[in-house]
Amino acid sequence: MNHKLLALYGLKFNPFSPELPIDAVYVPAKIESFCWRIEHAQIREGGFAMVHGDPGSGKSIVLRLLAQRLRKLPDITVGAINHPQSNLADFYRELGDIFAVPLRPSNRWGGFKALRERWLGHMESSRSRAVLLVDEAQEMTPQVLSELRLLSCSRFDSQPLLCIVMAGDARLLEKLRREELIPLGSRIRTRLATEFASRDELLACLEHLLGQAGNASLMTQALRHTLCDHAAGNYRILTTMAAELLAAAAQKDLPVLDEKLYLDVFAPPTKATQRRPAGAR
Repeated sequence: MNHKLLALYGLKFNPFSPELPIDAVYVPAKIESFCWRIEHAQIREGGFAMVHGDPGSGKSIVLRLLAQRLRKLPDITVGAINHPQSNLADFYRELGDIFAVPLRPSNRWGGFKALRERWLGHMESSRSRAVLLVDEAQEMTPQVLSELRLLSCSRFDSQPLLCIVMAGDARLLEKLRREELIPLGSRIRTRLATEFASRDELLACLEHLLGQAGNASLMTQALRHTLCDHAAGNYRILTTMAAELLAAAAQKDLPVLDEKLYLDVFAPPTKATQRRPAGAR
């Protein structure tokens, strides 16, 4: 949304954009609790954590929040996997790039050893810890997931080298039930299920976004309740509908978003009554 349209409604930013500033994100209590546990316990103890839920339920937002908070800590190195679909060779290439370790993917043992030595050396010399964030983890192959498990600890599983936070949908849960991945599933110490949001949670999110953007009266109360009733418990659906209404209101130069606008934008078109030909019964 350009500056002219933001100025029309007195907004600092588009409250319904996927590029929402991270400081303006709505953080429910259960997400705040999960992030606190990662920040204050698991990054020191290592091991796996997992966020799972339906698309649009807030999994990626959780990783964005964690990345911002962990990068503020002085003794934490944070990396993120951007291509979870990689095979083993490309997976090692990406890890080498993230942690600045020159690797030769053709030599898996050499890469495995170099990464573990880097993490162990950092821990012993500076008490620095490494955290790896993986979004869309359901796309990772079982071979890569198993390799990540082996990379994450040393000394017969007694010394964690890496904290891994994975986010994925129901396919990740199903994948972790495979026999070869049961050892990984048993190592997940902290879990967060991003379930369908209640009507009150959706309303609190909407009001939070409007307030953070600088115009708490942008929508009428009736429209806010209507949006929450039709969002199917999904934050993404809520903000997508609200963004469409905001664009339509700006196009029509409307001073406020109301239920009439909702009906104009989302009401199903009425079918025109067809006239019968003359003489038809």
